[in-house]
Amino acid sequence: MQKLNGKVALVTGASRGVGKGVAVELVAAGATVYITGRSVEDMQYLSGKGIAIECDHRNDERVQAAFRRIAEEQGRLDILVNNVWGGYENMLENGEFTWSRPFWQQPLWRWDAMFQAGVRAHYLASQLAAQMMVAQSSGLIVNISFWAAQKHLGNVAYGVSKAATDKLTTDMAVELKPHGVTAVSLYPGLVRTEKVMEAAAWLDLSNSESPEFIGRAVVALARDADVIQRAGTVLVAAGVAELYGFTDIDGKAPRPLTLADV
Repeated sequence: MQKLNGKVALVTGASRGVGKGVAVELVAAGATVYITGRSVEDMQYLSGKGIAIECDHRNDERVQAAFRRIAEEQGRLDILVNNVWGGYENMLENGEFTWSRPFWQQPLWRWDAMFQAGVRAHYLASQLAAQMMVAQSSGLIVNISFWAAQKHLGNVAYGVSKAATDKLTTDMAVELKPHGVTAVSLYPGLVRTEKVMEAAAWLDLSNSESPEFIGRAVVALARDADVIQRAGTVLVAAGVAELYGFTDIDGKAPRPLTLADV
C-alpha cells in the first residue's frame, strides 16, 4: 500500500482521543506529523517523525507561529486535520450535569468555547494551511465533525457549531478545488477515547471505534490520488473503511452509522 513518505501533516488538538489516534496512524504511514496541544507533556507519545508544538488554538499568535515553524522546517504542508474543539469542559457545574440542558438554561461560555476553540480555530488553521497548499497546488483538509450538524444531539450550541463546521467545509471546498486542494468533513462513530472508556460499563461498545480507526480513514483519504472528487462532502469514518478496505486495530469492521441511527 502506498506510503505517505515525504508528506507533512498537522493534527490539531492531538494530546489525546481522536487527534492522538489520527497522529499515530499518520506517523505509521510514513508522514512527518506535527501535533498541537496545550501541554507538551501530554504529547510525548509520538516519536520518530512526530513533532509536538505547544499551542492554544484560542491564541492567534501561537497558531500563526506553529504554521511558520512548519513552513520553515518543511517548506510544505500536505494534510491538515482540524480536530481541536472547545466546550466539553465542565459538563458538571456545581454538581449538576449541564451539557443536555435546553438552550435557555445553558451557560453562555459553552457557545463561545465551541465557536472560538472549535469553528474559529478550524477556520484560522485552514486559512494558514491553504496558503501553503494553494501555492503547491495540492493538499487535504479534514474537519472532524459529527451528526449533531444534522440532528439535535446534546444541546443547541453543539449542533449549531457542528453545522457551521460542515458549512465551512463545503464552502472552503468550492474555493480550494480549482487549486487542487480538497476539504472534507469526517464523522467518527462512538470512539473509544479516554473519556468514553471511563464510562465503558454503562455503554454499548459493540459497534465502537478506536481513535486509530479515524486515523486510518484520514490516511486512506490522503493516499487517494483522486480524493478531490470527494471535495466538500461529509464522510463517515466506517463508510471510508468500507470504501478503501481497511479495518480497525482489532480487525473489526464497524458498521457505518446513518442519521437514523444516532
